[in-house]
Amino acid sequence: MPGWSRVALLRDLVLGVVGTAAFLLDLGADLWAAGQYVSSGRYLWAALVLALLVLASTVLQLFSWVWLRADPADLHGSQPSGRCLALLHLLQLGYLYRCVQGLQQGLLVWQQEVPSEFDLAYADFLSLDISMLRLFETFLETTPQLTLVLAIVLQSGRAEYYQWVGICTSFLGISWALLDYHRALRTCLPSKPLLGLGSSIIYFLWNLLLLWPRVLAVALFSAVFPHYVALHFLGLWLVLLLWVWLQGTDFMPDPFSEWLYRATVATILYFSWFNVAEGRTRGRATIHLVFLLSDSSLLVASTVTHSAWMPGGISLQVLLPVGGFCFLLGLALRLIYYRWLHPSCHWKPDQVDGVRGLLSLEWCQLPQNRRITCLAQNFFPKVKDETALSGKREMNGVL
Repeated sequence: MPGWSRVALLRDLVLGVVGTAAFLLDLGADLWAAGQYVSSGRYLWAALVLALLVLASTVLQLFSWVWLRADPADLHGSQPSGRCLALLHLLQLGYLYRCVQGLQQGLLVWQQEVPSEFDLAYADFLSLDISMLRLFETFLETTPQLTLVLAIVLQSGRAEYYQWVGICTSFLGISWALLDYHRALRTCLPSKPLLGLGSSIIYFLWNLLLLWPRVLAVALFSAVFPHYVALHFLGLWLVLLLWVWLQGTDFMPDPFSEWLYRATVATILYFSWFNVAEGRTRGRATIHLVFLLSDSSLLVASTVTHSAWMPGGISLQVLLPVGGFCFLLGLALRLIYYRWLHPSCHWKPDQVDGVRGLLSLEWCQLPQNRRITCLAQNFFPKVKDETALSGKREMNGVL
Protein backbone atom coordinates (compact mmCIF):
# COMPACT_ATOMS: atom_id res chain seq x y z
CA MET A 1 0.00 0.00 0.00
CA PRO A 2 1.37 3.48 -0.77
CA GLY A 3 3.20 5.20 2.06
CA TRP A 4 0.86 8.16 2.14
CA SER A 5 -2.10 5.83 2.48
CA ARG A 6 -0.50 4.10 5.44
CA VAL A 7 0.05 7.47 7.05
CA ALA A 8 -3.57 8.45 6.36
CA LEU A 9 -4.85 5.24 7.95
CA LEU A 10 -2.71 5.80 11.03
CA ARG A 11 -3.91 9.39 11.22
CA ASP A 12 -7.54 8.26 11.09
CA LEU A 13 -6.88 5.74 13.84
CA VAL A 14 -5.22 8.36 16.07
CA LEU A 15 -8.07 10.80 15.45
CA GLY A 16 -10.54 8.13 16.49
CA VAL A 17 -8.65 7.54 19.73
CA VAL A 18 -8.48 11.28 20.45
CA GLY A 19 -12.21 11.72 19.75
CA THR A 20 -13.16 8.87 22.09
CA ALA A 21 -10.80 10.19 24.78
CA ALA A 22 -12.28 13.70 24.46
CA PHE A 23 -15.79 12.29 24.93
CA LEU A 24 -14.76 10.33 28.03
CA LEU A 25 -12.87 13.32 29.44
CA ASP A 26 -15.90 15.58 29.01
CA LEU A 27 -18.16 12.96 30.59
CA GLY A 28 -15.81 12.56 33.54
CA ALA A 29 -15.62 16.32 34.06
CA ASP A 30 -19.42 16.61 34.12
CA LEU A 31 -19.80 13.76 36.61
CA TRP A 32 -17.05 15.30 38.74
CA ALA A 33 -18.81 18.67 38.72
CA ALA A 34 -22.13 17.04 39.67
CA GLY A 35 -20.44 15.28 42.58
CA GLN A 36 -18.89 18.54 43.76
CA TYR A 37 -22.26 20.30 43.61
CA VAL A 38 -23.84 17.55 45.70
CA SER A 39 -21.04 17.65 48.29
CA SER A 40 -21.44 21.42 48.64
CA GLY A 41 -25.21 21.23 48.98
CA ARG A 42 -26.04 22.71 45.55
CA TYR A 43 -28.51 20.00 44.63
CA LEU A 44 -30.32 21.96 41.91
CA TRP A 45 -27.12 22.53 39.96
CA ALA A 46 -26.19 18.87 40.29
CA ALA A 47 -29.66 17.84 39.13
CA LEU A 48 -29.40 20.09 36.06
CA VAL A 49 -25.99 18.67 35.11
CA LEU A 50 -27.21 15.09 35.45
CA ALA A 51 -30.49 15.83 33.66
CA LEU A 52 -28.62 17.18 30.63
CA LEU A 53 -26.35 14.13 30.65
CA VAL A 54 -29.22 11.65 30.81
CA LEU A 55 -31.34 13.43 28.20
CA ALA A 56 -28.49 13.74 25.69
CA SER A 57 -27.34 10.16 26.27
CA THR A 58 -30.86 8.80 25.78
CA VAL A 59 -31.30 10.66 22.49
CA LEU A 60 -27.88 9.46 21.35
CA GLN A 61 -28.75 5.84 22.10
CA LEU A 62 -32.01 6.18 20.18
CA PHE A 63 -30.22 7.49 17.10
CA SER A 64 -27.61 4.74 17.30
CA TRP A 65 -30.21 2.00 17.72
CA VAL A 66 -32.46 3.25 14.90
CA TRP A 67 -29.50 3.48 12.53
CA LEU A 68 -28.31 -0.03 13.38
CA ARG A 69 -31.80 -1.39 12.75
CA ALA A 70 -31.98 0.46 9.42
CA ASP A 71 -28.59 -0.77 8.19
CA PRO A 72 -28.45 -3.82 5.87
CA ALA A 73 -28.65 -7.06 7.85
CA ASP A 74 -25.34 -8.40 6.53
CA LEU A 75 -23.35 -5.16 6.93
CA HIS A 76 -22.18 -5.56 10.55
CA GLY A 77 -21.19 -9.20 10.36
CA SER A 78 -19.20 -9.49 13.60
CA GLN A 79 -21.39 -7.43 15.93
CA PRO A 80 -23.25 -8.93 18.93
CA SER A 81 -26.79 -10.27 18.70
CA GLY A 82 -29.78 -7.96 18.61
CA ARG A 83 -30.53 -8.54 22.28
CA CYS A 84 -26.97 -7.70 23.32
CA LEU A 85 -27.05 -4.54 21.23
CA ALA A 86 -30.40 -3.55 22.74
CA LEU A 87 -28.99 -4.11 26.24
CA LEU A 88 -25.91 -2.01 25.43
CA HIS A 89 -28.08 0.86 24.28
CA LEU A 90 -30.41 0.47 27.26
CA LEU A 91 -27.36 0.77 29.52
CA GLN A 92 -26.37 3.97 27.65
CA LEU A 93 -23.30 2.27 26.14
CA GLY A 94 -24.35 2.25 22.49
CA TYR A 95 -22.24 5.24 21.48
CA LEU A 96 -19.16 3.92 23.27
CA TYR A 97 -19.70 0.56 21.58
CA ARG A 98 -19.68 2.32 18.22
CA CYS A 99 -16.45 4.12 19.14
CA VAL A 100 -14.79 0.83 20.10
CA GLN A 101 -16.10 -0.82 16.94
CA GLY A 102 -14.72 2.02 14.83
CA LEU A 103 -11.31 1.80 16.53
CA GLN A 104 -11.20 -1.97 16.02
CA GLN A 105 -12.01 -1.62 12.33
CA GLY A 106 -9.45 1.16 11.92
CA LEU A 107 -6.78 -0.94 13.63
CA LEU A 108 -7.68 -3.94 11.46
CA VAL A 109 -7.35 -1.89 8.27
CA TRP A 110 -4.06 -0.32 9.38
CA GLN A 111 -2.54 -3.70 10.24
CA GLN A 112 -3.32 -5.19 6.84
CA GLU A 113 -0.56 -4.96 4.27
CA VAL A 114 -3.08 -4.43 1.48
CA PRO A 115 -6.51 -3.63 2.99
CA SER A 116 -9.54 -4.71 1.03
CA GLU A 117 -11.74 -2.02 -0.42
CA PHE A 118 -14.67 -3.37 1.58
CA ASP A 119 -12.75 -3.00 4.86
CA LEU A 120 -11.74 0.53 3.91
CA ALA A 121 -15.30 1.46 3.00
CA TYR A 122 -16.67 -0.14 6.18
CA ALA A 123 -14.17 1.82 8.30
CA ASP A 124 -15.39 5.02 6.62
CA PHE A 125 -19.00 3.97 7.20
CA LEU A 126 -18.44 3.54 10.94
CA SER A 127 -16.44 6.75 11.35
CA LEU A 128 -19.14 8.80 9.58
CA ASP A 129 -21.84 7.56 11.95
CA ILE A 130 -19.59 8.31 14.94
CA SER A 131 -18.95 11.84 13.65
CA MET A 132 -22.66 12.48 13.31
CA LEU A 133 -23.44 11.14 16.78
CA ARG A 134 -20.59 13.18 18.24
CA LEU A 135 -22.04 16.34 16.73
CA PHE A 136 -25.47 15.56 18.18
CA GLU A 137 -23.92 14.93 21.60
CA THR A 138 -22.07 18.24 21.38
CA PHE A 139 -25.20 20.34 20.96
CA LEU A 140 -27.47 18.24 23.15
CA GLU A 141 -25.11 17.99 26.12
CA THR A 142 -21.72 19.71 25.83
CA THR A 143 -22.94 23.13 24.68
CA PRO A 144 -25.84 23.30 27.19
CA GLN A 145 -23.43 22.15 29.93
CA LEU A 146 -21.02 24.94 28.97
CA THR A 147 -23.87 27.46 29.09
CA LEU A 148 -24.95 26.17 32.50
CA VAL A 149 -21.43 26.34 33.96
CA LEU A 150 -20.92 29.87 32.65
CA ALA A 151 -24.27 30.96 34.12
CA ILE A 152 -23.30 29.48 37.50
CA VAL A 153 -19.91 31.23 37.40
CA LEU A 154 -21.51 34.55 36.44
CA GLN A 155 -24.09 34.22 39.17
CA SER A 156 -21.62 33.25 41.89
CA GLY A 157 -18.83 35.61 40.79
CA ARG A 158 -16.09 32.96 40.95
CA ALA A 159 -15.10 29.72 39.27
CA GLU A 160 -14.05 26.61 41.17
CA TYR A 161 -11.26 24.42 39.83
CA TYR A 162 -13.67 21.70 38.67
CA GLN A 163 -15.70 24.33 36.81
CA TRP A 164 -12.60 25.45 34.95
CA VAL A 165 -11.99 21.82 34.03
CA GLY A 166 -15.58 21.58 32.77
CA ILE A 167 -15.25 24.75 30.69
CA CYS A 168 -11.98 23.59 29.13
CA THR A 169 -13.26 20.09 28.33
CA SER A 170 -16.46 21.54 26.86
CA PHE A 171 -14.53 23.78 24.50
CA LEU A 172 -12.31 20.83 23.59
CA GLY A 173 -15.35 18.65 22.86
CA ILE A 174 -17.10 21.33 20.81
CA SER A 175 -13.96 22.12 18.83
CA TRP A 176 -13.30 18.48 18.10
CA ALA A 177 -16.89 17.75 17.05
CA LEU A 178 -16.96 20.70 14.63
CA LEU A 179 -13.67 19.74 13.00
CA ASP A 180 -14.56 16.05 12.83
CA TYR A 181 -17.97 16.74 11.30
CA HIS A 182 -16.41 19.02 8.68
CA ARG A 183 -13.92 16.28 7.84
CA ALA A 184 -16.75 13.72 7.63
CA LEU A 185 -18.67 15.88 5.16
CA ARG A 186 -15.58 16.30 3.01
CA THR A 187 -15.12 12.52 3.01
CA CYS A 188 -18.43 12.16 1.17
CA LEU A 189 -17.50 14.45 -1.71
CA PRO A 190 -17.60 12.53 -5.01
CA SER A 191 -14.84 14.74 -6.45
CA LYS A 192 -12.58 14.10 -3.43
CA PRO A 193 -11.01 17.59 -3.14
CA LEU A 194 -8.14 17.85 -0.71
CA LEU A 195 -9.05 18.87 2.81
CA GLY A 196 -6.86 21.94 3.06
CA LEU A 197 -5.45 22.98 6.42
CA GLY A 198 -6.38 26.62 5.87
CA SER A 199 -10.01 25.92 4.97
CA SER A 200 -10.37 23.56 7.95
CA ILE A 201 -8.99 26.12 10.39
CA ILE A 202 -11.24 28.89 9.06
CA TYR A 203 -14.30 26.63 9.11
CA PHE A 204 -13.56 25.66 12.70
CA LEU A 205 -12.88 29.24 13.81
CA TRP A 206 -16.00 30.82 12.35
CA ASN A 207 -18.20 28.15 13.90
CA LEU A 208 -16.57 28.52 17.32
CA LEU A 209 -16.44 32.32 17.22
CA LEU A 210 -20.13 32.59 16.33
CA LEU A 211 -21.09 29.94 18.88
CA TRP A 212 -19.29 31.63 21.78
CA PRO A 213 -21.30 34.92 21.74
CA ARG A 214 -24.54 32.93 21.54
CA VAL A 215 -23.56 30.81 24.55
CA LEU A 216 -22.49 33.95 26.41
CA ALA A 217 -25.80 35.72 25.72
CA VAL A 218 -27.84 32.75 26.97
CA ALA A 219 -25.55 32.37 30.01
CA LEU A 220 -25.92 36.06 30.90
CA PHE A 221 -29.70 35.85 30.65
CA SER A 222 -29.70 32.64 32.72
CA ALA A 223 -27.60 34.23 35.46
CA VAL A 224 -29.96 37.19 35.87
CA PHE A 225 -33.29 35.51 35.01
CA PRO A 226 -32.81 31.83 35.92
CA HIS A 227 -36.56 31.19 36.11
CA TYR A 228 -37.24 32.34 32.53
CA VAL A 229 -34.46 30.71 30.52
CA ALA A 230 -36.34 27.40 30.16
CA LEU A 231 -39.39 29.25 28.83
CA HIS A 232 -37.18 31.17 26.41
CA PHE A 233 -35.58 27.98 25.12
CA LEU A 234 -38.90 26.20 24.71
CA GLY A 235 -40.44 29.11 22.80
CA LEU A 236 -37.55 29.41 20.35
CA TRP A 237 -37.19 25.65 20.05
CA LEU A 238 -40.81 25.31 18.92
CA VAL A 239 -40.32 28.01 16.28
CA LEU A 240 -37.15 26.34 15.02
CA LEU A 241 -38.84 22.92 15.03
CA LEU A 242 -41.61 24.32 12.85
CA TRP A 243 -39.00 25.78 10.49
CA VAL A 244 -37.20 22.43 10.19
CA TRP A 245 -40.50 20.64 9.53
CA LEU A 246 -41.43 23.14 6.79
CA GLN A 247 -38.16 22.33 5.02
CA GLY A 248 -39.38 18.76 4.52
CA THR A 249 -36.54 16.76 6.04
CA ASP A 250 -36.27 13.08 5.08
CA PHE A 251 -33.27 11.84 7.03
CA MET A 252 -34.48 8.96 9.21
CA PRO A 253 -36.07 5.63 8.18
CA ASP A 254 -39.49 6.16 9.82
CA PRO A 255 -41.77 9.08 10.84
CA PHE A 256 -41.18 8.76 14.59
CA SER A 257 -37.39 8.85 14.33
CA GLU A 258 -37.69 11.67 11.77
CA TRP A 259 -39.35 13.83 14.43
CA LEU A 260 -36.54 12.91 16.81
CA TYR A 261 -34.09 14.16 14.20
CA ARG A 262 -36.06 17.37 13.67
CA ALA A 263 -36.18 18.01 17.41
CA THR A 264 -32.41 17.50 17.62
CA VAL A 265 -31.77 19.83 14.68
CA ALA A 266 -33.98 22.48 16.31
CA THR A 267 -31.78 22.25 19.41
CA ILE A 268 -28.66 22.68 17.28
CA LEU A 269 -30.21 25.69 15.54
CA TYR A 270 -30.82 27.28 18.92
CA PHE A 271 -27.05 27.64 19.23
CA SER A 272 -25.60 27.43 15.70
CA TRP A 273 -26.33 26.97 12.00
CA PHE A 274 -27.09 23.49 10.64
CA ASN A 275 -28.32 22.90 7.10
CA VAL A 276 -30.99 20.24 6.57
CA ALA A 277 -32.41 20.97 3.12
CA GLU A 278 -31.00 20.65 -0.36
CA GLY A 279 -30.42 23.68 -2.55
CA ARG A 280 -28.82 27.06 -2.10
CA THR A 281 -28.46 27.78 1.59
CA ARG A 282 -27.47 31.45 1.52
CA GLY A 283 -31.00 32.69 2.15
CA ARG A 284 -31.77 30.22 4.92
CA ALA A 285 -28.41 30.81 6.58
CA THR A 286 -28.95 34.57 6.50
CA ILE A 287 -32.43 34.25 8.00
CA HIS A 288 -31.09 32.04 10.77
CA LEU A 289 -28.17 34.38 11.48
CA VAL A 290 -30.44 37.44 11.70
CA PHE A 291 -32.89 35.52 13.88
CA LEU A 292 -30.20 34.36 16.31
CA LEU A 293 -28.52 37.78 16.36
CA SER A 294 -31.83 39.49 17.12
CA ASP A 295 -32.63 37.04 19.89
CA SER A 296 -29.16 37.31 21.43
CA SER A 297 -29.39 41.10 21.32
CA LEU A 298 -32.74 40.99 23.14
CA LEU A 299 -31.27 38.67 25.78
CA VAL A 300 -28.31 40.98 26.33
CA ALA A 301 -30.52 44.07 26.35
CA SER A 302 -32.77 42.48 28.98
CA THR A 303 -29.73 41.70 31.11
CA VAL A 304 -28.17 45.17 30.78
CA THR A 305 -31.50 46.89 31.44
CA HIS A 306 -31.89 44.93 34.65
CA SER A 307 -28.33 45.59 35.84
CA ALA A 308 -24.89 46.49 34.49
CA TRP A 309 -23.40 43.93 36.89
CA MET A 310 -23.88 40.22 37.32
CA PRO A 311 -25.18 38.92 40.67
CA GLY A 312 -21.63 37.82 41.44
CA GLY A 313 -20.22 41.30 40.82
CA ILE A 314 -18.82 40.74 37.32
CA SER A 315 -19.03 43.82 35.09
CA LEU A 316 -20.78 43.50 31.73
CA GLN A 317 -18.53 46.23 30.32
CA VAL A 318 -15.82 43.59 29.93
CA LEU A 319 -17.87 40.64 28.69
CA LEU A 320 -20.02 42.35 26.07
CA PRO A 321 -17.20 43.90 23.97
CA VAL A 322 -15.42 40.54 23.93
CA GLY A 323 -18.59 38.81 22.75
CA GLY A 324 -19.20 41.47 20.09
CA PHE A 325 -15.65 41.22 18.78
CA CYS A 326 -15.89 37.41 18.57
CA PHE A 327 -19.15 37.69 16.63
CA LEU A 328 -17.77 40.17 14.08
CA LEU A 329 -14.59 38.15 13.59
CA GLY A 330 -16.56 34.93 13.22
CA LEU A 331 -18.91 36.56 10.71
CA ALA A 332 -15.94 37.81 8.65
CA LEU A 333 -14.35 34.35 8.63
CA ARG A 334 -17.65 32.78 7.66
CA LEU A 335 -17.95 35.10 4.65
CA ILE A 336 -14.35 34.28 3.66
CA TYR A 337 -15.01 30.55 3.90
CA TYR A 338 -18.17 30.56 1.80
CA ARG A 339 -16.75 33.01 -0.73
CA TRP A 340 -13.46 31.27 -1.48
CA LEU A 341 -13.06 27.97 0.40
CA HIS A 342 -16.41 26.17 0.18
CA PRO A 343 -16.14 23.50 -2.55
CA SER A 344 -18.80 22.74 -5.13
CA CYS A 345 -19.28 19.24 -6.54
CA HIS A 346 -20.88 17.15 -9.25
CA TRP A 347 -23.41 15.05 -7.35
CA LYS A 348 -24.68 12.05 -9.27
CA PRO A 349 -27.57 9.89 -8.04
CA ASP A 350 -26.48 6.82 -6.07
CA GLN A 351 -22.82 7.24 -6.94
CA VAL A 352 -20.90 8.43 -3.93
CA ASP A 353 -17.39 7.52 -2.94
CA GLY A 354 -15.09 8.58 -0.15
CA VAL A 355 -11.45 9.45 0.23
CA ARG A 356 -10.46 5.83 -0.32
CA GLY A 357 -11.12 5.77 -4.04
CA LEU A 358 -13.85 3.12 -4.01
CA LEU A 359 -14.73 3.08 -7.68
CA SER A 360 -12.58 0.04 -8.46
CA LEU A 361 -15.59 -2.07 -7.38
CA GLU A 362 -19.20 -1.49 -8.17
CA TRP A 363 -20.43 1.20 -5.82
CA CYS A 364 -23.42 -0.88 -4.76
CA GLN A 365 -21.16 -3.65 -3.44
CA LEU A 366 -19.53 -1.41 -0.85
CA PRO A 367 -20.92 0.05 2.40
CA GLN A 368 -22.25 3.55 1.77
CA ASN A 369 -23.35 5.80 4.61
CA ARG A 370 -26.30 7.49 2.98
CA ARG A 371 -27.14 9.39 6.17
CA ILE A 372 -24.05 11.58 6.17
CA THR A 373 -23.99 11.63 2.35
CA CYS A 374 -27.46 13.19 2.40
CA LEU A 375 -26.20 15.97 4.68
CA ALA A 376 -23.09 16.45 2.54
CA GLN A 377 -25.28 16.93 -0.53
CA ASN A 378 -27.16 19.62 1.38
CA PHE A 379 -23.98 21.26 2.66
CA PHE A 380 -21.96 21.32 -0.58
CA PRO A 381 -23.62 22.95 -3.60
CA LYS A 382 -23.75 21.47 -7.09
CA VAL A 383 -21.84 22.91 -10.03
CA LYS A 384 -22.82 22.90 -13.68
CA ASP A 385 -19.46 22.42 -15.34
CA GLU A 386 -16.09 20.87 -14.62
CA THR A 387 -14.30 24.22 -14.94
CA ALA A 388 -16.00 25.63 -11.87
CA LEU A 389 -15.29 22.43 -9.97
CA SER A 390 -11.61 22.44 -10.94
CA GLY A 391 -11.17 26.03 -9.80
CA LYS A 392 -12.68 25.30 -6.43
CA ARG A 393 -10.65 22.11 -6.06
CA GLU A 394 -7.36 23.84 -6.85
CA MET A 395 -8.05 26.59 -4.32
CA ASN A 396 -8.88 24.09 -1.58
CA GLY A 397 -5.79 22.09 -2.44
CA VAL A 398 -3.54 25.13 -2.08
CA LEU A 399 -4.95 26.17 1.30
